Amino acid sequence: MAFQPTPADISVIITAASASRTSNAEPTFVTERRVTPSWTLMQLKGKLETMTGVPPGCQTLKIKVPGRNDQWMEGDDRRIEEWGLMKGVEIEVHDSRPPSMRPNFTDLSSVEKYELPSETYESLPNSVLAWKKNQKLGRFDPNALSPEEALRKQVEKDQNDVVTKGIAVSKRAIILPSSPPHIRRGTVRFVGPVPSIPITGPGRELERQGEEIPAELQPIWVGIELDEPTGKNDGSVGGKRYFECLEKRGAFVKPDKIEVGDFPPLDLEDDLDDLMEEI
Repeated sequence: MAFQPTPADISVIITAASASRTSNAEPTFVTERRVTPSWTLMQLKGKLETMTGVPPGCQTLKIKVPGRNDQWMEGDDRRIEEWGLMKGVEIEVHDSRPPSMRPNFTDLSSVEKYELPSETYESLPNSVLAWKKNQKLGRFDPNALSPEEALRKQVEKDQNDVVTKGIAVSKRAIILPSSPPHIRRGTVRFVGPVPSIPITGPGRELERQGEEIPAELQPIWVGIELDEPTGKNDGSVGGKRYFECLEKRGAFVKPDKIEVGDFPPLDLEDDLDDLMEEI
């Protein structure tokens, strides 16, 4: 009996056809693998399942040989060498299942997400929190203010800015920083705490702990009715209204970002003058 050499493996390109029906749709999977020409078509499909996730019984394969017309590979018992394998050949895997029956690995909405318990995180020796503890940074600084003290200091600063800048309801004001032609001006409509705006800075630790912030520790905000629709609200935040104005005419700004003064509303003549200057 004559010796029969084992056919050498051939490197081919494996692609998974896109679910899109457009002719220029990009494949969802591309890789290069070595295959043995003596494999049957069913053996090849078994190998392709581990790459594409498509069960062998749902695979329809198309072979693309350079210089020849594309062919559908049919006959699970046939050897794949019958289709003229050579380097550079592409085998395209088509999934015959309806789209609704195919698993969607990109949809993470149904995936249960793991949340590390805070107790476990605080016990880790190599976390950012542990590093801050070792370096005595942030709230671990023995000289750092407590969240209550930090909030109280912020409120005192806000109140001082309101008094020294003369901020009061009905006064005209601009929002800083402002420089021509981008000057946001309007009328002060509200001065006081806005509990529906999340607290930032050191005081946010109190909100994270679920504690109710006392009224005397609520930061001060200035509500502005803007002359132009460059705001973010209509005078309400978090479902609570603090003043009345049109949509996108309202803005809430910290007192240090406000300057009150003689800032008359822009009128049509001002706009025409600016336009003539640009021309």
